[in-house]
Amino acid sequence: MKKRQFLRRLGQVALVTPFLPLSLNAQDDLSSLPYALDEEEFWLRIRKDYCLKPDYINLENGYYNFIPQPTMEKYIEHLKMVNYEASYYMRTDQWDNKARVRDRLAKLVGTTSEELIITRNTTESLDLIIGGYPWEKGDEAIFAKQDYGAMKDHFQLMSKKYGIINKVVSIPNHPESDEEIVSLYEAQITSRTKLMMVCHMVNITGQILPIRKLSNMAHTYGVEVLVDGAHCIGHFDVNLKELQCDYYGSSLHKWLSVPLGSGMLYVAKEKITKIWPLFADYNDATKEIQRLNHTGTIPVHTDLAIDDAIDYLELIGVNRKEKRLRYLQKYWSDQLREVKYINVNTPKEIERSCGIANVGIAHINPKDLAKNLLDEFKIFTVAIDYANVKGCRITPNVYTTKKELDVFVNAMKTLAQRV
Repeated sequence: MKKRQFLRRLGQVALVTPFLPLSLNAQDDLSSLPYALDEEEFWLRIRKDYCLKPDYINLENGYYNFIPQPTMEKYIEHLKMVNYEASYYMRTDQWDNKARVRDRLAKLVGTTSEELIITRNTTESLDLIIGGYPWEKGDEAIFAKQDYGAMKDHFQLMSKKYGIINKVVSIPNHPESDEEIVSLYEAQITSRTKLMMVCHMVNITGQILPIRKLSNMAHTYGVEVLVDGAHCIGHFDVNLKELQCDYYGSSLHKWLSVPLGSGMLYVAKEKITKIWPLFADYNDATKEIQRLNHTGTIPVHTDLAIDDAIDYLELIGVNRKEKRLRYLQKYWSDQLREVKYINVNTPKEIERSCGIANVGIAHINPKDLAKNLLDEFKIFTVAIDYANVKGCRITPNVYTTKKELDVFVNAMKTLAQRV
């Protein structure tokens, strides 16, 4: 559906559903509203698009950014249509629709459909590269202690299977400069190093790494770069060509708010043929990226919902969303950075984080902190206790209010005083 049609439909739905009491139609120029503290009215309007469970304040949107009602309604329509047309749809329109959605997704992330496929999640995307890389015994890979466990596990599997050597760095929670980060990885590179995996945004702290600088450094040694961008697409503006990496995976059911089971993988065109597919394709000789995307029968209605999620993102504006998420994070984290016994495990510099941050209390282990926040203050978070990070990951979303974050800040101050 085209954006103008989507906005018109949004305005129609607003007349009949309690989730959309205000009219948003093709004539509304929401993106032109200035970003300022008095913009709260806009975000309160966006909040009405979300069906929120009243039992707790949800500050754990990182695992799954559940979908707003306009996207949900379109998703249900897609499900009904696929179920109605059944095998006819699967044997006819399925492929053209997936290609159309893939084209639009590629434009969103600054690449072309020749270098992008739709997957189910970041783990699948990155493990396709780790498992499909043409490893030889003695080859070296580099990744960080703070990387996501599933990918680290897959590198360990490749060590057992092929005899590769894994070299692990540790990312400081508060780096002094980009060069400090780059030098950590550079110090591990040898003539046997083939692949370096780096997080665009570290999932446990929200720290944003300098991907372009890391890619440029690695390429001077002939090392390829695999980027974990699980939390980035739909969170802030991502341009893959500018990042200069070789491979990039993301989960679209996170910050783009696509229904569960949607991800993407970017592979630089010249790298496509070197990666072994996970599942054999009928046309093994092809040089196209689809050779890596043979998945069998999947919930194709989810693919269609990517289009609607992009509509909703464009309705808000990706830059406007980025500013809001960064503002919300700074709103609570800056209030806690100087509080006794409280440790914010995310860099203070504005360019080094966005909507995600991590905070702990010195005398409370993360598991107990998360439990206390939920049981006593009705705030849902997730505990993190590994890789030099001890605290709770805090992930507001576009529907989160400052009033809710005030509750969280006061809860943290209260708990910190209980020595």
